[in-house]
Amino acid sequence: MAEYLTSEKKKEIFSEFGGSETNTGSTDAQVALLTYRINELAKHLHKNPKDHSCRRALLNMVGKRKRFLKYIAKKDIVKYRELTAKLGIRK
Repeated sequence: MAEYLTSEKKKEIFSEFGGSETNTGSTDAQVALLTYRINELAKHLHKNPKDHSCRRALLNMVGKRKRFLKYIAKKDIVKYRELTAKLGIRK
């Protein structure tokens, strides 16, 4: 999608949070990937405040990440707290 997210960066995120490079379906890995993309889009929006399509995409990603985090919190609250602390997500 974007040039800032290379396949090497994706593999790094998935191996750190998903356990292996090929475990792309792990909710932890998906939350980590969304967090990375959200941070990069936020930087872009600080420079380009009138980019409304990017703003909409950012809000969609935040909502998706919120749903994933809600699922993780429901399944395992300790894992949820560790993940939010590691990624620096406020709750």
